[in-house]
Amino acid sequence: MSQLFVLLIVGLLAVSESRWEFSFLDALLFLLGAVLVGGATMGRLWCSLYIAGYKEGTLVTTGPYSISRNPLYFFSLMGAIGLGLATETFTFGALFALWFGLFYPAVIRGEERRLRELHGARFEDYARRVPRFVPRLGLLVEPESYVVQPVKFRNHLLDALWFVWGLGLLELIEAAHKYELLPTLIRWY
Repeated sequence: MSQLFVLLIVGLLAVSESRWEFSFLDALLFLLGAVLVGGATMGRLWCSLYIAGYKEGTLVTTGPYSISRNPLYFFSLMGAIGLGLATETFTFGALFALWFGLFYPAVIRGEERRLRELHGARFEDYARRVPRFVPRLGLLVEPESYVVQPVKFRNHLLDALWFVWGLGLLELIEAAHKYELLPTLIRWY
């Protein structure tokens, strides 16, 4: 479903532009979007460091998972809003946040159901202490050392970087409009 949404958005972006093209607001929105994408990418890499190779049999409760039960999704929302703002519109930032808000709560509930089944009382205790979504930085617990599974982590790197690639795609689409390789049929705020 997410892939279909992304294809629809890319198609829509291919025939549209920001109403603020070549203005200060245009540059400000892109900068804010890029900052959010950078933070989301760093956050997703941090999460991947802890979860790669441990997702199936272990309840990970340290690092980013000590401040949020779903930090990957939190950083994904941050990246999605960042990409939306990097379109230099408010419309796509709001659209991406709305899509996330409609789709991901059910995914999160399903994953938490599975974790309850696998880990029982241990997960219940964790759920009582750690917020479901918005991180609480004061809860951060990081071990002195942590065993990373390099092969699994390397596979997760691709997942963490798709927001950065999204910025590149947005720039390519903008260049295609500039050189009149793509038509502009819609202008968004």
